[in-house]
Amino acid sequence: MGDCYSIDQPFGLILAGGQARRMGGATKALLSLGHGTVLNEIVARLEPQVQKLALNGDPQQFRDITLPVVPDIVPRLGPLSGIHAGLVWLAEHGGQWLVTVAGDTPFLPNDLVPCLLDAAVGASTPAAIATDQLGAHPTCAIWHVSLSKAIEQALDRHELKLMDLAHRVGAAEAAFPGAESFFNINTPEDLQQAEAIYARALHS
Repeated sequence: MGDCYSIDQPFGLILAGGQARRMGGATKALLSLGHGTVLNEIVARLEPQVQKLALNGDPQQFRDITLPVVPDIVPRLGPLSGIHAGLVWLAEHGGQWLVTVAGDTPFLPNDLVPCLLDAAVGASTPAAIATDQLGAHPTCAIWHVSLSKAIEQALDRHELKLMDLAHRVGAAEAAFPGAESFFNINTPEDLQQAEAIYARALHS
């Protein structure tokens, strides 16, 4: 393990602030899936792995959920706005590491957080992103609290691509097997496929 970064148990943040145009503007995290919602599935997988869990999005949209809702400080600039707000929330609660996941990825690995943390700390880097056989998934990543200022500056410059940020800060990669762990729901067809994945997992 590297000695530049501590191994404190991370906090978690579900990024659910997107506009979901391909879903007709529906809030993707609140879509029905299986016996609950997409959000229920994400929480069930992520909450046991983190010290605290919150959701980034519009507090009005998520007023009926029990998780803390962390709104964007710099609004409408995509997932980077959510990560920035999450790091500010993390610092306010004395945390060191923040794991972010997309609010439309209901099949997250049960070892997502420890694998991301091991990748970052092992490489002495302030971030690590999840990868699988389909490529990189930069919304599913871990970020050190020290990145807050760099991300704020990137927002000021409208440098909003997460992979560009990951490269700039020397992010490590955490490789996961398979091709369904980071399946994300963007269209009604994706939702049908997610139902099929859910049913298959239920009966396996």
